Amino acid sequence: MYDIAIIGAGPAGAGAGLFTAKAGKKTLVLDHGKSITAKAWVENHYGVDAIEGPALLETGHQQLKKFGAELKSEEVTDLFFKDGAYYEITTSEGSYQAEHILFATGMSVKAAEQLGIKTTDGTEPRVAKIIETDQHGRTSLPKAWAAGTVAGKSVHTIITAGHGAETAVNIISELNGKRYVDHDILKN
Repeated sequence: MYDIAIIGAGPAGAGAGLFTAKAGKKTLVLDHGKSITAKAWVENHYGVDAIEGPALLETGHQQLKKFGAELKSEEVTDLFFKDGAYYEITTSEGSYQAEHILFATGMSVKAAEQLGIKTTDGTEPRVAKIIETDQHGRTSLPKAWAAGTVAGKSVHTIITAGHGAETAVNIISELNGKRYVDHDILKN
């Protein structure tokens, strides 16, 4: 069983996954390859020169793997919350179990609605619906979280990546039972 399964490997999902994996959490990231970032030209992402969206995604995916996350190119087809304890995720290739689930699904609430998670009207242009969350990223179901555009954040990659990381820190903190901080220092 995974500690966390993340649906979506765009900036929010990859940002979350690299934090959870680096924290030693068994992390699964599922991605269907349809991120809107794949069509983007990005000139406003801190610390990065102008970059094509596909290159930014590839960099994020390499970071996920570096820290030990399992990245799978699979589309989620079904979701179940089992016995109030874990999530069963079915994809085009198989099924997986995870204690926590994070929706980083960009402009789509479809998978969350399958589970009965509360949604509301979107607040950003061209974003019809979003998942309702509290200030920590929790949704209306236990151990279910949302980050990035699907959680009502701006579509800008720097914002969604940061929100993914912020939500991941909240999930790690809940799993650890105390506030998690990841701050590396320069190595001599």
